[in-house]
Amino acid sequence: MENIQDTIKDAKDALPNVTPTPPGLKAESSAHDLKSRLEWGEPALTILDVRDRESFNKGHIMGAMPMPLDRLIDGAQTIDKVRDIYVYGETEEATTQAASRLSEAGFRNVAKLKGGLEAWKAIAGSTEGTEEISHPGSEAYNVVSRLAHHQQTQHK
Repeated sequence: MENIQDTIKDAKDALPNVTPTPPGLKAESSAHDLKSRLEWGEPALTILDVRDRESFNKGHIMGAMPMPLDRLIDGAQTIDKVRDIYVYGETEEATTQAASRLSEAGFRNVAKLKGGLEAWKAIAGSTEGTEEISHPGSEAYNVVSRLAHHQQTQHK
C-alpha cells in the first residue's frame, strides 16, 4: 500500500506546478479576452469608451469610463501610466487613434478592443445605459444562460 502512495506522490511531484492565471493584455484584444479578465475578477484594468457622450449614455460596456476622443489625454491624466487600459470607439479607426494617442502620452499598457461595443454585446457582455436599460432582453438577468452563451461563442 505504501508503495502505491509513494508512486502517486512521485507522479504528482513530477507534474509542473501550474497555477491558473487570467489572460494577459494584448495590443489587440477581443471581447472574449476582456470578458475573461473580468470574470477572473481583475480590478487592475480600465475600460475607456472614446465615443461621444450621447452614444456613451445610450449604452456602453458596464464599468467603462466616458472619455471622448477630443478630450482623451486630458481626461486620462488621472489614470496610472502602467495600468492596463482597454479602449473602444465608434469605429476601428477611432479605437486605433485613441490607442495611439494614449501610447504617445506615455501609457504603457493599452489594448484596442476589436469590434468595440457591438462585439461585446455579441458575446452577451454586461452593458448599461439608457437604451440598454429600456431593452435589456429576456435573458439579460439569466446568469446561467449568459455563461452558456459565453462558453459557446468563445471558441468561434
